[in-house]
Amino acid sequence: MKNMELNIEKRFQLMYLFICVIFIGLFFRMGYMTIIQGDDYYSVAENKVYKKIESQAPRGEIRDRNGLLLAGNRPSFAVLISQNELVKDNINDTAVRLMKIFRENNEVVNDEFPIKIDSSGNYYFIFEEKIKQWKYQNNIESSNDAKESFYTVVQNLKDLGAIETLEEDTVLDLQKKINDAGYYPPISVTKWEFSEDIKKQEWLVKYKIKEKDIDAKSAYSLIKNYYSISQDIDQAKVRDIMLIRDLLKSKGYYQYEPVKIAADVSQKTVSTIEELSIEIPGVTVEINPKRYYPNGSLSSHILGQIGRISTQEEIDKFVNEKKYSSSDIIGKTGIEKEYEDILKGENGYRRVQVDAFGRLINSIDSKSPISGDSVYLTIDSKLQKVAEESLKKTLELIQVGGTYESEWGNVRLRKNNTVYDKAKSGAVVALDVNTGEVLAMASYPDYDPNLFTTGVSISDMENLMPENINDSLSPKPLYNIASMTSVQPGSIFKMITGLAALESGLDPNYKIKDEGFIEMGGRNFGCWYWNDFRGKHGEEDLVAALRDSCNYYFYCISVGYDYAKEKPIPVQMNASKILDMAKMFGLDELTGIQIEEVSGKVPDPNQKLEETKKALYNSINVKMRNYFDDIVSSSPLYDERINKIVSWMDENPSRNEMIKRMKELKVKEEFAVEMAEYVKYSYFNQGTWKTGDTFNLSIGQGAHSYTPLQIANYISAIANNGFLNKVTVVDRIESYNKKTVTNIVRESKELPLKKENLEYVRRGMIDVTDEGTAKEIFQNFPIKVAAKTGTAQKSGKIPAINEEEYLLSHLSDFRVNRLKTIDLAKKLESESSENLASHRYLRRAILELNPSLSDDEVNKFKDNYDNFAWFVSYAPHDNPEIAVVALVFQGGSGGYAGPIAREIIAEYYNLRTETTNELVIDDINATIEGE
Repeated sequence: MKNMELNIEKRFQLMYLFICVIFIGLFFRMGYMTIIQGDDYYSVAENKVYKKIESQAPRGEIRDRNGLLLAGNRPSFAVLISQNELVKDNINDTAVRLMKIFRENNEVVNDEFPIKIDSSGNYYFIFEEKIKQWKYQNNIESSNDAKESFYTVVQNLKDLGAIETLEEDTVLDLQKKINDAGYYPPISVTKWEFSEDIKKQEWLVKYKIKEKDIDAKSAYSLIKNYYSISQDIDQAKVRDIMLIRDLLKSKGYYQYEPVKIAADVSQKTVSTIEELSIEIPGVTVEINPKRYYPNGSLSSHILGQIGRISTQEEIDKFVNEKKYSSSDIIGKTGIEKEYEDILKGENGYRRVQVDAFGRLINSIDSKSPISGDSVYLTIDSKLQKVAEESLKKTLELIQVGGTYESEWGNVRLRKNNTVYDKAKSGAVVALDVNTGEVLAMASYPDYDPNLFTTGVSISDMENLMPENINDSLSPKPLYNIASMTSVQPGSIFKMITGLAALESGLDPNYKIKDEGFIEMGGRNFGCWYWNDFRGKHGEEDLVAALRDSCNYYFYCISVGYDYAKEKPIPVQMNASKILDMAKMFGLDELTGIQIEEVSGKVPDPNQKLEETKKALYNSINVKMRNYFDDIVSSSPLYDERINKIVSWMDENPSRNEMIKRMKELKVKEEFAVEMAEYVKYSYFNQGTWKTGDTFNLSIGQGAHSYTPLQIANYISAIANNGFLNKVTVVDRIESYNKKTVTNIVRESKELPLKKENLEYVRRGMIDVTDEGTAKEIFQNFPIKVAAKTGTAQKSGKIPAINEEEYLLSHLSDFRVNRLKTIDLAKKLESESSENLASHRYLRRAILELNPSLSDDEVNKFKDNYDNFAWFVSYAPHDNPEIAVVALVFQGGSGGYAGPIAREIIAEYYNLRTETTNELVIDDINATIEGE
């Protein structure tokens, strides 16, 4: 018994000791939290009670070199609702009254409620409508799911030459490639869902709707019940109530933040709201800075667009990393994007106290926003306006074969009664040859960046989309051709070939007799004068060959052989020397301009074999589907055999060996000889670099691809005696308080060229305007200009807007049965593991049902591309200051772009007596700090 009492007492002691230890621990923990971590916990508590309501800072200005305002801010009235101040029982009534005011005054409302009702009373989700529109704009089958749509985009970009893919590419590799090419499909590749579908599900969850495939009308009804909206209320008013309440609900815990219902409203609307302030509690008017472009579309491709943070990439960068507000405006393209950090400014705020539900209790303090810094560009707005107007005018005249009338002489933009009605887009660049400053840069068609300041409408966005998404040359208003499109240069490249030969030891006075054409490998390489008129230039040295743009001369010097005399020229020349010279002039690298640009492509002879292999694979992959004795095209062995045939290109076997190998691969007897000859003569014999390739290279044809901006910089380097500049479109940065100015450093490097060789090239360019291909343009011009014209061939057919419709409309021409073709196409699609658009299977079906057809024959009913028209120039010839380069897509002849350059040079030297419409001198840039 005594032992039991001792044990009980011992247990009580242990329990007492245990409780003491716990209390001692709690005491020390409380002391640590209060004394050591007290400030931290106080800060956490403060943040739960005190919140910031940010006020947007005005973006910094963008001005031209002379200080003319190009992008500024103006005061804009915005209507907001503060949920904290609303009377709960009157929310619906307030919403109806407010929307009535907006309608009466034709205001644009922030309508983010994603269920809409069309004129026929049909309900639809805006999420689904956006997917439908995106598919239509990108020529994607409406029935395609997210994965099929993604791979269709990949295939389309591959066909356009915008990206190259490899067999080992993962889906993330493909996504990066298409993003780098400037395309952002609204698809989550990790979930294989459209981004809009994901947004839809997230939105429905807010209303506790879990049914994934619910239709819009049913969802609308459930949300109407969610808000207890009476059945007696008019349908239009019901949606008004739901729109406002959905905007309020979207704030969630941030109820203390006002919701913006409408931006940039009229003074009339403001007055009405002020008058009815008692009847519509919680509704206020706020003055905000609105981005403003006083001259509309002027310099739009340089300035760029702004918009709200929207993509996941932008959320990660700006909201998560840089701590922007999710409602902030950011630069999306151009200077607005590249100088976002400079232009952004610092938002102001109002610090408020809120309760546990996020409702406003009290205002504590505030801080005024600070404007962003100003960016001054190198462009001259007057020169820019002339550039844009002359480019547009020239395009319009080329389309109808009109005459460009001018005080310095009229230029007829028609050749042999041929009208180039597809000349609907182009670009022009004017550079200071000594500094690399962009004096003007225009791309047509253009757009008005004011459209994007408060969110571009669907209809406006549709108008800005290319008419034919399949055509790489279809006019694209949002695309800057000057820096983002690279094409073949044609004869404006001949100065590079001439310099390469001169630097290799060519005597500039060495004469080559133009015999019209050179026969090579069963093909005639003719001079343009021979091809067009059966004429010959006669004896030509370098200066004369540049003046006359004599292809024959440049063919000869490119390979170091005089074909007229049938003997070598006393100089060692080859393709590599020409390509090295092109690289020296920066034609394979970025120019350094501070807006989006792509690098051109100097050809690589080693790539020709690989490109020919790809072309052969694509051709016979379709052609040979029924050509094997033992397998069909769906067999795993089929692709293996096609690749085997392609692999023979490295050794290029004889015709008989090819026939033997075809039979060994079990190609049907009746097709073995045909395929052996087709593969060998159409591809194998063309796979290696040949003299003919060097000929094409020397006159700017073939695989060359350069932007107008790169070409302008190359011409500047010729004009300034061999200095390659880093291009800049930004002159300086000025702080918001005008106390600090940061000038952009001009950079250039001297090219290792002999000055006398550059002089010979310049003489040739001077003779082009004196007595050569540009004589008509500058014969009455008061300043002597050096120039070169270029007409670059664009091969291929223009893709159809609707490829499937095109194929179906020509089935009789392809000599195939309609029902059989459609059935086979469906069968091929069901058997294939590829995610391709249906028109590709339709094409395969046509080629299988009529094996005698080639891809070219299937495309023969499509229209041909016209030539690119290039014009390069600098002035004055003896002391160059400005270089001007113009490019017209499908413009027919290089000289047709000449009037554009003439107008710009005339404006630069104040020669023009005719003036254009005055620029808007508008410095309305509201100081909104403290508002």
